Amino acid sequence: MIVQVKSQVKRLLLSFHLCTSTQWRNVKISSENITRILDRLLEGYDNRLRPGSGVVCVFVAQEFTMDMFFRQMWVDERLAFEGPIEILRLNNRMVDKIWTPDTFFRNARKSLAHNTTTPNKMFRIMQNGTVFYTMRLTVSAECPMKLMDFPMDGHICPLRFGSYAYTNREIVYTWRKGLVESVDVPPESSNLLQYDLIGKTLSSETLKISTGHYSVQLVHFILQRKLGYHLIQTYIPLIMVVVLSQVAFWINKESVPARTVAGVTTVLTMTTLSISARSSLPKVAYATAMDWFIAVCFAFVASALTVSDPSVGGRVRKRMSSISEAPKTRLPIFLQQGSATPPNVTLAGPSPIDQYARMLFPLAFAVFNIIYWYIYLSKDTIEKARCVCACMYVPSCLSQSQSWEMIQVLLCA
Repeated sequence: MIVQVKSQVKRLLLSFHLCTSTQWRNVKISSENITRILDRLLEGYDNRLRPGSGVVCVFVAQEFTMDMFFRQMWVDERLAFEGPIEILRLNNRMVDKIWTPDTFFRNARKSLAHNTTTPNKMFRIMQNGTVFYTMRLTVSAECPMKLMDFPMDGHICPLRFGSYAYTNREIVYTWRKGLVESVDVPPESSNLLQYDLIGKTLSSETLKISTGHYSVQLVHFILQRKLGYHLIQTYIPLIMVVVLSQVAFWINKESVPARTVAGVTTVLTMTTLSISARSSLPKVAYATAMDWFIAVCFAFVASALTVSDPSVGGRVRKRMSSISEAPKTRLPIFLQQGSATPPNVTLAGPSPIDQYARMLFPLAFAVFNIIYWYIYLSKDTIEKARCVCACMYVPSCLSQSQSWEMIQVLLCA
C-alpha cells in the first residue's frame, strides 16, 4: 500500500563569516580574484572520478517531509584553495563541472527536482575542499501497510537512500548531526489531513546485493491515522441505522407493512453505507476492523427484520373476522375523514418476542460496542520496529589508508 505524505519545510539559514586571517586582511576581494581561484580549481579536474583513492564520507543533513531540502556534505581535496574568502558561494552551473555523489532514493516511486524559476540548488566550497550541496526535492515513496486495524491503524513508513553505483568501500553515508537532529520536521509544517506524525527514527544499514555492499540511510516516519473522518462518515451513521432498525419492535405487531418497510429501509441503508465505506479502501483480501463492525451492524439490522411472533398471523385473521361481523354503526366525523382505524378494533398489546427484543437487542449492541472500541482503542496498532543487531563494515574516514574496521551497531526504534 502506498501512502503519500506531503508537507512544507523550513529553510535552513546559514551564516558565513569572512576570513580574518592577517595575510588576507588587506587583500581586496574582487571578481578577478574569485575567477582566478575557480580557474585554478578546475585546472586538470576530472569530474568523472570521485575524490581521492580512499574513502569519502558523505554527510547528510536534511529536513524531510517528502517535500524537502536534501543537504549533502563531503570533502574533495582537489577543490582546496587559498584566497581572501573562506567560502565560495556558487550557483548550480558549477555543479555540472565537479564530482557529486550519485545519491538516489531506493523506495521512491517518483521524484521531482524543483526548477522554478531556476534549479533550486545551493552550492558552497570551503577552503579545505569541503563541499556543501543542497537541493529541493519532492519524493513519493512507497510505504507497505497492513490494514487489519483500519481505521485505527498506524504505520511506519521508511525512506531509504544511498549511492547508486559506489559500494561502501568507496562511499559511506553518515548522519551529520547524529540520529536525533539530522532530520527535523517542524510541527507547523507537518499538518497532515489523514494522519498524525507521532515520531521518526533514523538508522544506517549495509545493503547486500549481487553487485556489492552499499551504504544506505533510513528514516522511518511513524504515522497514526486520524479517526475523526471515519467516525463521522461511517461509524455514527451505522450506529444510528441499527438504532432505527430496533424501532420496529415498538410498532404494533399487527402493522405488518409498517414493520416490513422499516426493516427493508434499514437494510438498504446499511448496504449503501457499507459500499461507500469500502470504496475508499484498497482491495485487500482480508477483513479490516471496519468490515467487522459493518458485518455485525448488518446482522443486527437483518435480525430485527426477521424476528416475528408465529401467532401474529392467526391473531390478524381473527381480528379481521371480528371486524366483518361488527354491527354497522355511524362513525364519528374524525373517523370518517381519512381515519383508517375501525371503531370496534382494539389494538393488541406487544408480543412476548417484541418485549424481549426491546431489551436484548439494545443491550447486545451496547455490549458489542464496548468490546469493539475497547479492543481497538487500547491496542497498539503501530508496527513495532525491531531492535536489529547488525554487523557492517564501515571504513575509517579519519585515515586515508585502506584499513577497515568491524563495528557492531545496535539499531533500536
